[in-house]
Amino acid sequence: MNEDEFEFEPDPFKIGGVPRPRGEDPDVRSKLALQMLKQVQQSLAHVIQLLEDGDTARATLGMVNFVMGKKAFEQTLERETGARTHEGVFDGMFVVTSEGARHPVPENYASKSKLVEGDMMKLIVTPDGRHVYKQIAPVERKRIVGVLGQDILTNTPVVMVQDVVYKVLQASVSYFKAVPGDEVVILVPGSGRSVWAALERIVSK
Repeated sequence: MNEDEFEFEPDPFKIGGVPRPRGEDPDVRSKLALQMLKQVQQSLAHVIQLLEDGDTARATLGMVNFVMGKKAFEQTLERETGARTHEGVFDGMFVVTSEGARHPVPENYASKSKLVEGDMMKLIVTPDGRHVYKQIAPVERKRIVGVLGQDILTNTPVVMVQDVVYKVLQASVSYFKAVPGDEVVILVPGSGRSVWAALERIVSK
């Protein structure tokens, strides 16, 4: 199982919880999805070319059309394939959508990708029940050095930077084989305060 996916055992004749006709050809959906993705790629390439040529007015209009087309693409893809997409902000453990829904992000994926609180994420729920996460717009980051510790109330890892305490994922601590007292480098948002930090590496033991 990939680290950025949740695997389930879905009903083989259902897509997204809706019964699927047994005679339906999945290749038709795949070809439609490929065609639509190519259209999105071409639209984005056109906007990039306009920006490179200095035509900001047409580029802005093109970007508006691209965003509208992207939304329509996602709706059509959801309708035709059964896949559902959600976009939101990573809060350290969950992707929080604009509707307030909270989708848990696998610790291994968040740790490996060094996700930082505030990163924009996309969640794709595939017809067979997998949850695929993608980082689509990372926030600006800064590196700071602190000391790894442990919250005595929750027995969870934290990093202390002077008088500020950041939570870090247990998966990251386990990966680096870090122990309390280790000097570590963490990633935090470039501006503002955060509760969570991403563990980047160990400086010294």
